Amino acid sequence: MSEHRRKPPQPEGAGRAAARRAAQQRPGRGAGPARDVPTASPSGPYAEPPGHGGRADARRAATRGSGGRGRGAAAGAGRPDKRLINYPRSDKDGWQRFVPSWKLVCGTALGFFAVVTAGAGIGIASVNTPDPNKAAQAQNNVFYWADGTEMVATGGSMNRQIVPIDKIPKSMQNAVIAAENESFETDKGVDPMGVARAVWNMAKGGSTQGGSTITQQYVKNTYLDSGQTLKRKVTELFISIKLGVSEEKDTILAGYLNTAYYGRDAYGIQAAARAYFGKDCKDLTPSESAFLASVLKGPNLYNPDGGVGTAATPEKNTERAKERWAWVLDREVVVGRMQKAERDQFTEFPKIVDSEQARSLSGQTGYLVDTAKKYVMKVTGLTAEEMARGGYQIKTTFQKPKVDALVKAVEDTRNNFLDEKARPEYDTFVQFGAASVDVKSGAIVALYGGPGMDKKYFSNNADTLGVPVGSTWKPYVLAAAMQYGTQNSHSQGISADSKYNANDLTVINNRDGKPLRDASGKPFKQKNESTYPYGYVTLNEAMEKSINVPFAQLVFDVGHNKVREVAEATGILKDSMNPNNDASFALGTSTPSAIRMADSYATFAASGTHHDPFSVTSVEKDGKELPGFGAPKDQRAMDDAIADNVTKVLENVVDNGTGTKVRKLGFTRPAAGKTGTTDQNKSAWFVGYTPELSTSVALFRTDPNSADKKLISMNGVGGVDSIHGGDIPAAIWTEYMKEALKGAPVKDFPEAEKIGVTADASGAPTPSPSFSPSPSASMPSPSASSSPPVSPSPSKGGKPTCKPWELYCIPDTSGGTNSGNTNGGPGGTGGPSGSPSGTPTGKPGRPGGTSWGTSMGTSG
Repeated sequence: MSEHRRKPPQPEGAGRAAARRAAQQRPGRGAGPARDVPTASPSGPYAEPPGHGGRADARRAATRGSGGRGRGAAAGAGRPDKRLINYPRSDKDGWQRFVPSWKLVCGTALGFFAVVTAGAGIGIASVNTPDPNKAAQAQNNVFYWADGTEMVATGGSMNRQIVPIDKIPKSMQNAVIAAENESFETDKGVDPMGVARAVWNMAKGGSTQGGSTITQQYVKNTYLDSGQTLKRKVTELFISIKLGVSEEKDTILAGYLNTAYYGRDAYGIQAAARAYFGKDCKDLTPSESAFLASVLKGPNLYNPDGGVGTAATPEKNTERAKERWAWVLDREVVVGRMQKAERDQFTEFPKIVDSEQARSLSGQTGYLVDTAKKYVMKVTGLTAEEMARGGYQIKTTFQKPKVDALVKAVEDTRNNFLDEKARPEYDTFVQFGAASVDVKSGAIVALYGGPGMDKKYFSNNADTLGVPVGSTWKPYVLAAAMQYGTQNSHSQGISADSKYNANDLTVINNRDGKPLRDASGKPFKQKNESTYPYGYVTLNEAMEKSINVPFAQLVFDVGHNKVREVAEATGILKDSMNPNNDASFALGTSTPSAIRMADSYATFAASGTHHDPFSVTSVEKDGKELPGFGAPKDQRAMDDAIADNVTKVLENVVDNGTGTKVRKLGFTRPAAGKTGTTDQNKSAWFVGYTPELSTSVALFRTDPNSADKKLISMNGVGGVDSIHGGDIPAAIWTEYMKEALKGAPVKDFPEAEKIGVTADASGAPTPSPSFSPSPSASMPSPSASSSPPVSPSPSKGGKPTCKPWELYCIPDTSGGTNSGNTNGGPGGTGGPSGSPSGTPTGKPGRPGGTSWGTSMGTSG
């Protein structure tokens, strides 16, 4: 056989390797048609015998191969990836390298689940279940006077009293489960959706508080630290899970009811039953149980006693509690825990006993503590529940000598003025409220909240909204006019010398100069308390005599919102302002508290610098002082010249106007103030100040036990026809201020510089002012009294019989009493005066009674 035809044997794979080398003579090029490249035949006699290295060469050549395939692709096609986790994937090209394999996904999920399970197991094993007995201790809150001496220690007396589940009536158990956690008996102790909400809120930077099961709430109740943190929430979750699998449901429910806070400083169902119904919890009725379940929604908003904030008044809380009580009973029917027939038996809201804790605070102590507690909660954000746990040492701004002086001033006047046995139809339900504020700091140094919580009067009259302030509101209208001007002044501030029509039944025009319309569509006519024809008078005189018409028109010329801005800048809360843009807004239909009025007038005394009122200077807890209790930073409310001019006008009220009782009772210091009386004589105020102290006194009449607590007319109270701010309130103010400032150096108000332009109202005569007679003894009275003046009480033994509230009474040393206005003061009761005719009876009080006719309004 020919040598050329004979094919020698070839090692396995040598031919394939040669073929691969031939195919890859041009590495790095793209995958295109192969070129015909001549190669030496490996079968020649001189050919080198191929070995195993040929495959390795082929792999190296493939690694350097062309066709645009990346290194990763070549590697994936060849050797395996030796990484622990093949990601990004070496066996895929492009974006597919970043798509995890199912093995990786399953492995990751399994690993994560294992870690979470292990972590949860460790967490659950490491936490302890709650012990209600350890959470049953409460500490006292200790309150101190401004000088550091102890005022009172409160709380601590209503510690939790642990009762077993068989002592808790089934009606209470059913009410709580129906209202709080319908699935309690079947769930595992946690609410996954509630936990998810908490995590979501935390991720958004909000509160971690979310919906919770009874088990979770029980766990939360055992923590003395109520901070809403993620760590706390996780810990609560672990404990709840552990409880859900290790404890009986009855044990958890009993633990929750024994540690929950119900208000009135009551922790636990037994303390709550005693606090609200005066009975043991085992004796609770289904209706009473539904009420206690309602309070658990939030004692601050559902305790009928009231809570902190304008939304938590006793009236609003009572309304909410009744609605929630009815809802709980209905809910029990829906979830099958009460029969409909049984539900229909409960139509009356259960009767609640008076607060025992409040009754233990006698005199003014309860009101002082209430005021200080609210301030602490406002500054710190503490809840009523956290405050009730106690442990706080609270130093207040209250000065005991001034509090005692204010109490004495009120009680002296009350005892001399009221006789509930002789005049029960008139002298019952008469209430006093007062507050005194340091001008330079805003510190509340004294207050009078009522006869005492120990006497079942729980409303703090010093901090009560709802009593109209009457003409004490007029200074804000004047200040706004001085600051912003009127339509007639072209936005320049006006002076108190500007003249306005003061005649009774004057038509009031709106800002467009068109008459206001009453309900019948006729032009609205503002009524004064007196029918005397004053003509055009200056605003200074209008304030002095507390004439309504000029201020009813001025508020439209200035703008209601401008007045609101001024009042708010001085500390009056917006929520207490009359929201209507009517004439009566200028006459005091707004209802700030006595504390706010005293603090607001202190802004005038401080030449326009406002200090927010405060009642606490320091708070300590566990030996550490809580931040935020320094004196509030002062703010500029108005220009000092405006404030000083308002003070000048109000000084004239005290010296020559409706506030002259202050001078007649012997108060000789510089003083400024304003009287106020409201429609139908339902309230009377005097708010006044010296350079050191600002004090407000309110007198009103309401039944504290009535559902609506509506104001009642004071006509006839004390045996007089009507009561005004210049009577009883001014007398109380004077007696208190004389004692409170005893020994203090006398200071003068800053001299008021001349400000503003004289911008008379439309229709004022020019250039000379209108005839506006000031009452004097030399002028004949337009009318005489129809009967001789009669003293409210007969003279005894020839001694002077003038009482502090008899505004125009002049002591008669011969043994009688002259109630006539012999000095020509405004509003006299007859006599030779140019003022309006007096009351027919000649009894104390401003003439005219309550003549409001066409207008809701007020007077001095």
